[in-house]
Amino acid sequence: MKSTRGRGSSWQTAAAMSPSFSSYGLLLGFILFYIVYLLFGAFVFSAIEEPEEERLRGEILSLKAQFVNDSCVNLTSLESFLERVLTANKYGVSIVRNSSSASNWDLASALFFANTLVTTVGYGHTTPLSDAGKAFSIIYALFGVPFTMLVLTACVQRLMYLLSYRPIGLFQRWTGWDPKTASAAHFVFLLLTVVLCFFVIPSVIFSTIEESWSFLDAFYFCFISLCTIGLGDYVPGEQAGQRLRSLYKISVMVYLFLGLMILVLVLRTFHKLADLHGLTSFFHLPHCEEEDEEDKDPIVETSSEQPDMDKNASKPLALGSQTSYSSIRK
Repeated sequence: MKSTRGRGSSWQTAAAMSPSFSSYGLLLGFILFYIVYLLFGAFVFSAIEEPEEERLRGEILSLKAQFVNDSCVNLTSLESFLERVLTANKYGVSIVRNSSSASNWDLASALFFANTLVTTVGYGHTTPLSDAGKAFSIIYALFGVPFTMLVLTACVQRLMYLLSYRPIGLFQRWTGWDPKTASAAHFVFLLLTVVLCFFVIPSVIFSTIEESWSFLDAFYFCFISLCTIGLGDYVPGEQAGQRLRSLYKISVMVYLFLGLMILVLVLRTFHKLADLHGLTSFFHLPHCEEEDEEDKDPIVETSSEQPDMDKNASKPLALGSQTSYSSIRK
């Protein structure tokens, strides 16, 4: 009888844990599919745009040779030459000797372009040359942008407990502060950590790798990129003779995704902090939605009244019975 009860208890524990495992399994599936989606876009963009880029590059080089061989140049030829060069430069094709000779549509560069497209950063330094590439960009972004938002949101929901709820509970336990004070202190600490890890340290790295960038230029690039403004006046990996350019591009792509995810986490934490301090009610703003119960650690109590608990489990919860940001224990 005891062994049967033990098996029943272990089964109930496994059943209680199974939603969490399935949730994290679904998140892992989302991330893997997102990577596959980026690779698919990179292959398609590279296949469509690289031949067009080579054609334009050859055309401009031929025009340059013809321009140099002419003994005398009239105004019409000069204007035509400059117009074609400026048009090619707008698409990332340059004929200057000290410019980067690497293709803008190799696999790593195409992967970087696909990432900036679906994250809406969009630097604009590289754009599709062909009509097929432009049409594919529309379709790719149409599905890629909302899916990117879905992946970011799913990741942030899992990180909220680890980086927000648990630290606030620890702050309350160690200091004895009330929830409002503990949440405010946690937000300041979180904000300083994000500024250091995703702005200051990357700026030092970028200013070291990019010879023409100062620290301010690098910090400006980090801010413009992670805010998805993407002006395109500073783009990493575009200088001549860039070592390990492909690896560098992929590393920047990972940095952009992680940075966007952390900024969404900061905004979500601030929204919950505003809820706790009554700011959303004061400004008549919508309250932040509560986290799913499966994202929090379940509290399991052993009781002999298991049948009654099973009956009550099917009843709807009372209005104030769900755990919220302000209900962290002192």
